[in-house]
Parts: sequence; C-alpha cells; structure tokens
Amino acid sequence: MTRVAAVDCGTNSIRLLVADADPETGDLTDLDRRMTIVRLGQGVDRTGRLAPEALERTFAACRAYAEVVEAHGAERLRFVATSASRDAENRDDFVRGVVDILGVEPEVISGDQEAEFSFTGATKELTGRADLDTPYLVVDIGGGSTEFVVGDGRVRAARSVDVGCVRMTERHLVHDGAVTDPPTEAQIAAMRADIEAALDLAGRTVPLGEARTLVGLAGSVTTVSAIAQELPEYDSAAIHHSRVSRDRVREITDWLLRSTHAERAAVPSMHPGRVDVIGAGALVLLSIMELTGAEEVVVSEHDILDGIAWSLA
Repeated sequence: MTRVAAVDCGTNSIRLLVADADPETGDLTDLDRRMTIVRLGQGVDRTGRLAPEALERTFAACRAYAEVVEAHGAERLRFVATSASRDAENRDDFVRGVVDILGVEPEVISGDQEAEFSFTGATKELTGRADLDTPYLVVDIGGGSTEFVVGDGRVRAARSVDVGCVRMTERHLVHDGAVTDPPTEAQIAAMRADIEAALDLAGRTVPLGEARTLVGLAGSVTTVSAIAQELPEYDSAAIHHSRVSRDRVREITDWLLRSTHAERAAVPSMHPGRVDVIGAGALVLLSIMELTGAEEVVVSEHDILDGIAWSLA
C-alpha cells in the first residue's frame, strides 16, 4: 500500500486526491478529494498569458493543498498541469510558484498524456462489467480542451482538441467583457460550429464510431448528471456511474443555453464557478453524443486525477 497525493491543475479548476493505492488488488482508497475553481485559464485564449489574479487564486489553493498533503503524510506527490499552462507564455511564473509552495515541479503534460491518465482513471474499475460493451470512448471535457480516448484494456487511440467550457465561453459567449445572459442564437451557432470542427479533427485520429460505451468525465458532465437527477445538492456517490440519455442531455443543454445567470445559479447542485461556463460544456457533450450516435453517457467521478494517483503507485 502506498499513500499518494495527486494534483490536477486544469483551465477552470485545481483538484487534489490523497489516497492509499494497492497495486496488487487494484484498489484506490480515497482519504481526501477536493476541488477548487480557480479559473487559471482566464483570458489565456485571448492574451496568451496567465493573468496575475488567476495565478494568485491558484497559488492560494496550492497552499491549502500543501497543508492537506502534509497532514495525511503522503509519501509521493505528483502535480500535473494541463491546457492553460501548456498554452501560456509566462508559464515559468506558474512553475516557480508551485515549486515554492509544494516542493514539486508541475508537469505540463501533452494532450495525449492527459488522455491516457483520464482513460486509466475512468475505466480501471469498469473492467469486466457485463453491462458495458467495449471498446470505451472516454471523453474528458475540461476548461480549455477535451480529450478523446478509445480503448478496452489499453489505450488504442487518443487525441486532445482545444474545445473546453471556458475556452468556448470566452471565445463565443462574451460581449463587451461580460458573458451574454442568455446567449444569442448566432453565438450558439458559432460555438457549435467551432465544436463540430474540433470533433472532426479528433475523429481523424480516434475511431469515434467504433466505441460501444461513452464514458464522460469532469465537471461539465457530472453537473449535467446532477441536473438530470434533480439532486438537492451535489452528490458524488449519486453521480458516479450514473447514466444520462442523449435526449435528456439535449433537454438540459437547451435549457442551460436559454437560461439566465440567476436561473443557472439557482440550481442546487451547481458549483458557483460553473454557472457561466456550464452551457458551453453541456453543448460539447451533446455534440459528441450526436456525432457518435451514443444513446447515453456513463458518468464517472474518477478521471485524470485517479490516473495520476495510479501512476505514483
């Protein structure tokens, strides 16, 4: 048994998992799992740089996480950074800050590496399920990018494309410095066209049509599941391995893109940091389901973070 700590720093959120990993049994026992919305990717698509206030929000979360890691006595720590820090000109400022706080250098991994971690984290406990056909298509809808992975016991093909809930919102739904409330039909159409072009790009590398089970990861997907179930609050246990039909995803996406900020914020399972970007994230999910013909999505709370933890074990 190895006590490990994994940090996944994405475009919208930074997450921590401290767990005991047993490579012999394949069990990963959570000791602490938490998420903080820091919006590290604020403005990166437009400026090419990490904003000072975004860096400070991220470093504040890192300081809190350092205390948790120390309290649990984790033997190994790995910090993986994804889309926003890959793209930024001033990523050295980010690296120095993380090293100073946590004592490890963030690994700014490639999209393909990100996809492999996501696949491992999402499918390790699905192996052998009689009710799920393989191969799996795992889609990790992040803030800046979406990873597509097809595989069964191993990864067969993977591709990362630059469509995520934050990037799409900032690129298409912001006018005069504020998110349009609600978006116009023209904005939605432009966003959908951008998403579909990216899916076409992903399909050149990943055989999307061969997949038999769609597995969806990350906050946009889990939030759609929470809305579909009409949960009174966000409940990871109820969301993990839930299934949402394509028709229900379409219904929820349509409502999210027609609703106002106040209406979305009133959803009891909605994290405040997702209110402005959830419509774009849901549209990415719906577009994937329509393209692949998936009748439902199996929702997983286990994703890249769990894959990072397994890499330490």
